[in-house]
Amino acid sequence: MSAASQVAAVPSAGQPSLKTFKRIVIKVGSSLLVDRGQGGVKRAWLESLGQDIADLHRQGADVLVVSSGAIALGRTVLGLPERELKLEDSQAAAAIGQIALARIWAEVLADRKLTAGQILVTLGDTEERQRYLNARATIGRLLDLRAVPVINENDTVATNEIRYGDNDRLAARVATMASADLLILLSDVQGLYTAPPAENPTAELIPVVSRVDAAIEAMAGGAASRHSRGGMRTKIEAAKIATAGGTHMIITDGRVEHPVSRLNEGAPCTWFLTGSNPVTARKKWIAGSLEPRGALHVDAGAAQAIANGKSLLPAGVTRVEGSFTSGDCVLIRDFRATEIGRGLVAYDASDAVLIAGRNSQDISGLLGTPGRAVIIHRDDMVLARDRIAAWEPDADGKS
Repeated sequence: MSAASQVAAVPSAGQPSLKTFKRIVIKVGSSLLVDRGQGGVKRAWLESLGQDIADLHRQGADVLVVSSGAIALGRTVLGLPERELKLEDSQAAAAIGQIALARIWAEVLADRKLTAGQILVTLGDTEERQRYLNARATIGRLLDLRAVPVINENDTVATNEIRYGDNDRLAARVATMASADLLILLSDVQGLYTAPPAENPTAELIPVVSRVDAAIEAMAGGAASRHSRGGMRTKIEAAKIATAGGTHMIITDGRVEHPVSRLNEGAPCTWFLTGSNPVTARKKWIAGSLEPRGALHVDAGAAQAIANGKSLLPAGVTRVEGSFTSGDCVLIRDFRATEIGRGLVAYDASDAVLIAGRNSQDISGLLGTPGRAVIIHRDDMVLARDRIAAWEPDADGKS
């Protein structure tokens, strides 16, 4: 399909309003946040972004921040050179800078009566199902408590072989992990252009991309800033991850004050649209992309509760089959052994056997440590009827 058929040149009035989104991830890059000349953060700019976050929060949206800046702040404190750092120097700079970065975000959000929660993740936390579920549960609980998670890659321990290396793709993974419906990448460009604007003065901004294909990928240039590890290529990769997970994405210029609220005023940007939503995309993944490792048999009451959209509690489990670990996909069978659904289990098989049929309040005593109240959360579950629907052809004929 040609690039022209993938790009919808619609006016900003035809784009979605931020008010329609319920869970928003905002990615902030080092070059926007850190004033390298002054050796600290761009405080006035950050205050304006903090106000944008508070406005979204006040409208009822959940807001998450993926923030770079730890290494940039730390290298200034340590007096490390401007050239590319050795791995051990980057890790040391991150250890110093992460403290400052967390404190700054906490102060800015607290000034607006918001609570910040720090989460440091590595590649494995978003790629390995058990760690993925743990990180997802922590994010979900913080959002339930109306806190603002501030997330960064754990550069103090990540090596070159096991790291993202850019926060664009990390932000996309976080957005899908958190079931966000919008990801905003604040950048040092206004959006995706038909060609790199620094090289081609006639390049035009693309307002809407309905689907990322090879032609769209070919439009991406290199990194725009020497302080940033990302570039347009990583943003296109982020768009592919986000839209596949049911999350819309925006690239917009973050160098101005109030960069998020300006979007509602028609600020230049590029929207990457998805035809799905986070719940549908996640259930489709569970329904057909994962091989079941076992089964949980449930009683009639639990089967009815699941049909009504409830999570599966240990009390409703009558039998455990298979050898599985936390995060694996397992089948859910009723008293007739009929598959009524499947989902990502929160316990290893050996622990599931111990808590089966027992009240959630007994878990700590049975396992010797506090555990999750549910054995499969409703967000990690797809019912048999939904599984069939998930693999019906889409409008374009693809499943």
